[in-house]
Amino acid sequence: MYSKTRISLALGLVASVAVCSQAQANYTQTQYPIVLAHGMLGFDSILGIDYWFGIPAALRRDGARVYITEVSQLDTSEKRGEQLLRQVEEIVAISGKRKVNLIGHSHGGPTIRYVAAVRPDLVASVTSVGAPHKGSKTADFIRNVPPGSAGEAVVAGIVNGLGSLINFLSGSRSTSPQNALGALESLNSQGAARFNARFPQGIPTSACGEGAYKVNGVRYYSWGGTSPLTNVFDVSDILLGASAVPFGFEANDGLVGRCSSHMGMVVRDNYRMNHLDEVNQTFGLTSIFETNPVSVYRQHANRLKNAGL
Repeated sequence: MYSKTRISLALGLVASVAVCSQAQANYTQTQYPIVLAHGMLGFDSILGIDYWFGIPAALRRDGARVYITEVSQLDTSEKRGEQLLRQVEEIVAISGKRKVNLIGHSHGGPTIRYVAAVRPDLVASVTSVGAPHKGSKTADFIRNVPPGSAGEAVVAGIVNGLGSLINFLSGSRSTSPQNALGALESLNSQGAARFNARFPQGIPTSACGEGAYKVNGVRYYSWGGTSPLTNVFDVSDILLGASAVPFGFEANDGLVGRCSSHMGMVVRDNYRMNHLDEVNQTFGLTSIFETNPVSVYRQHANRLKNAGL
């Protein structure tokens, strides 16, 4: 009797382990492919450094089909959106799936919103990460440089040069000229308001609320951080600490305010992350007091899976 009990327990344990292993293997297996869209001055990979550091591999490991896109480093939300749309059409054809799950970081947020607005038939869900849907106070501060002035020309020239360098080093397919002023106009408060008037899907109507969870068959999600300084070993924290100054006492991630990141269902708006932590940069040097960013993406993929997306 004792032996039979031990055998039964052992078989039960083996079965449980097998079930758990299978569940883990399918944890991120969404119905539709996940498509990642970078932000301003973003890229796919440069000299072996991935923009989405460690995230695609983690999602693929447990079942997701992941595609990484690359659009102009610097341009308007609409033009970046058109470039992304062409890639989404290719992904749909290649994958054999009717739709995709779009995830966009920073300026990638408005970029994917554009695609969902003009081609909702191709999009199952839109998820923005640290995106300035109602503009960035950092962009507002930079916009104080007088339009048409020599100062504006110098700043735009430097930023365009940086964008061109990133474009070259990343081997980007985009041949569009860099447009720093177009990006600035898209990311400041006034430009964001104009964009929202044309493409209001998922945008909150209140100052800091949630937006519609589902529009034209597309699900909308968002999350963001509120800690510009998170790791003393990460040199990028210095830059984000400086870019956070225009926000004053408003909670922000160094470039985007807490409420501005809201769109659709707000998964969470106060991760202990800065703007680069949200994509697990730099090299995974994020806060030890917060959930690993890779885990946040895995959890969200599972959320999409459970929603049938």
